[in-house]
Amino acid sequence: MTIPTNNPKEFRQFEYCGWQQSVDQYHSSFSSLTSQTIDTLLDSVNAAMDMELLDIATGPGYVAAQAQKRGCKVTGVDLSDAMVAKARQLNPQIEFFQGEAESLPFAESRYQAAVMNFGILHLAEPEKALGEAFRVIRSQAKFGFTVWSKPEKSIALKIMNKAIETYKNSEVTLPEGPPFFLFSEPDYCFKCLQNLGFQNPSVQEIPLVWELTSADELFDAFYKGTARTGGILRAQTSKSLDNIRAAIHQNTASYRQNNRLLLPMSALVVSAQKP
Repeated sequence: MTIPTNNPKEFRQFEYCGWQQSVDQYHSSFSSLTSQTIDTLLDSVNAAMDMELLDIATGPGYVAAQAQKRGCKVTGVDLSDAMVAKARQLNPQIEFFQGEAESLPFAESRYQAAVMNFGILHLAEPEKALGEAFRVIRSQAKFGFTVWSKPEKSIALKIMNKAIETYKNSEVTLPEGPPFFLFSEPDYCFKCLQNLGFQNPSVQEIPLVWELTSADELFDAFYKGTARTGGILRAQTSKSLDNIRAAIHQNTASYRQNNRLLLPMSALVVSAQKP
């Protein structure tokens, strides 16, 4: 079941360095999109008043902030200390820690629920992280996470991936991580969770819309605001980047409405319970 990463340590460092330089662009470009899944994610673990909840791969702390509004006693953790600093700046009333999702710095059965909003896409050893989530929640507690649906339902990813695959410099080599859409398959999610001991897995698909000002904003969102895709883009030649940008302009044209880009996206909210 485990999908090996050629060199987990190398890929984890690659992700860490990417997020260290992407915080502000991520916050300005992706917050309006990734925040659309938060309430459904929190509902999936029954987040409520006085619940002790762990937000894994918290990023700038969007989920943690919303959980606190529900009255939860929230802790956030993220690999990137730059992200942790941003989360603390935005949410000084919440406790955030720097730490790896695959080796959480918390005691067994510490929390009444745990969540992870799109973080699993950026982990060197995602199944190990799911096992850590299982370890730190209590019996009968729930864990939930989100991922993007497959590219045909997530248009921004489809456009970006097609442009990169068509025009990237094939000589560029970067640390290889698990397949990006590995957890976009509900059957795989269920088998993985059940193998780790979780019960009653469920999945919800949520249609989203990413509203942007232009194709250039979409390019910058990935170039400056992501680790994995941004790392690929930042390694390209100027000519390759020009071709990629031109392809993005061409392929987003049909999604323009009233001088805005409205890109259909789709996310899966997956949850399960610890016996």
